[in-house]
Amino acid sequence: MQVGIVGLGRMGGNMAARWRDAGHEVLGYSRTSPDRDVTSLEEMAEKLAAPRVVWLMLPAGEPTRQALRDLAGLLSPGDVVVEGGNSRFSDDPQHARLLAEHGIGYVDCGVSGGVWGRENGYAVMCGGEDEHVRKVWPLLQSLAPEEDGLVHAGPVGAGHYAKMVHNGIEYGMMQALAEGYELLEACEYVPDVPKVLASWRHGTVVRSWLLDLQVRALEEDPELAALSGRVDDSGEGRWTVEEAVRLAVCAPAMTAALYARFASRKPDAAQLKALAAMRQQFGGHAVHAAPAPAGQG
Repeated sequence: MQVGIVGLGRMGGNMAARWRDAGHEVLGYSRTSPDRDVTSLEEMAEKLAAPRVVWLMLPAGEPTRQALRDLAGLLSPGDVVVEGGNSRFSDDPQHARLLAEHGIGYVDCGVSGGVWGRENGYAVMCGGEDEHVRKVWPLLQSLAPEEDGLVHAGPVGAGHYAKMVHNGIEYGMMQALAEGYELLEACEYVPDVPKVLASWRHGTVVRSWLLDLQVRALEEDPELAALSGRVDDSGEGRWTVEEAVRLAVCAPAMTAALYARFASRKPDAAQLKALAAMRQQFGGHAVHAAPAPAGQG
């Protein structure tokens, strides 16, 4: 099958490679990547055979909206656009209506797997009309590690909604792993914390890919000295909590994990003490802390 992909970053580039490994013909476009196959959306539209499929892997917000507006003027009735980034689910109906005015189908697709997806496969959650999903199903199957890793979650918006909740759960799991590590480090009974965590990867109910990543990080840096305490968020955790409030669903773990990320961006006690000393030194003039580097969330 032929597909054009817009966005060849860490996710998009690996997805393109996985498709090629599965025998699909891929035309990749990026404004800056040296690995691009075409130099513009116009060239991509010209080289793709009808009915065309274009997959977007762009930052959510205006970059995605602009690409959709551009494609609406370049593609033809019967073509399909898949939005595979992390857009808010409530944007999807508007995107679908924009393309529908030109007879173009729209599928929203949440994709999870990170930089290891090329080798291990991606969990794929898509939303859209059955007709449009069927047209891109071979591409979805090639991304997924197995049939159970692929789901048509519902109508337009369902794919991104499912991915949003998935990421909210991920926040909670990461927070629990971090708290467990800190507790083990603080106690006087466990001298080799990395060894204990590594043992949990075999047979326990908390074994997971996130635990694997934590153990790997400790193997490479036992004191985690190279990591910043700051943890950013991509937006999906916030949207998950907002939805929990809207639907009156109790979600304390995900909410607390989101708040913990907020707290991680505040200056710690040492920074505050240093700032106070600097203010005193400079006669009370305002001195602001430089932003901490982003952590590996």
